[in-house]
Parts: sequence; C-alpha cells; structure tokens
Amino acid sequence: MIPEEKRHIYRRELLIASVMTVAGFAISGLSLAEIVIQDRSHVAQATPPLQGSPAPATEDKAPAESKPGGERPTTPAPEPARPDSQAQQQGAASALPPAPAEKTARPIQPKQQ
Repeated sequence: MIPEEKRHIYRRELLIASVMTVAGFAISGLSLAEIVIQDRSHVAQATPPLQGSPAPATEDKAPAESKPGGERPTTPAPEPARPDSQAQQQGAASALPPAPAEKTARPIQPKQQ
C-alpha cells in the first residue's frame, strides 16, 4: 500500500498537472478564437512581386533562324569546357580552371590479402 504522505503528494501533483492542462487548452482556444475573429489579411501577408531589371539592348545579335526538323541553333555556339589537346597546343584556353591539388589523389590500391 502507498503511505498517506506519498498519496497526498501524488494528489497535489495530479491537481497541478490538471490545472496546467486546462490552462493550456483555454489559452489555445482563446488564440484560435482570436484568429477566427481577426481579418484574414493580417494573418498571412504576401510579398510584392519582384521587379526585374530590363534586359540590355542588343542591336546586332539576333538569334539564328531555326530549320524545321533540325537542331535548335544557339548564338553564340557553345564551346567545350576543356578543349582537346590539338586546340590547347594552338593556344585555346580552358573554360574551367584546373582541379586544386587537394581534389586530386592517387588511385585507390586494391587490398592485399
């Protein structure tokens, strides 16, 4: 059996927990009622649309004409990120910088048993 002193403490803690639960429900109910009563425009506000900058004026760069059934032309033509060895010998620069030293490593060796 539970001693009388522990039973008294248990009842007091149960009463405190019940009061806190009822208070939480009351605050939640009041908050929900206030949200319903308020104007909806105050609850959720949208940001104004973004204003983009105007495109720069291009006079002589018109897009290339497309041909039916063919690939879509691009102006200017795309260039490879890393030119082949013959183009590099002629002086073509790579569009991408070389990989940093910490990103390159020697190949992984298979485990020896």
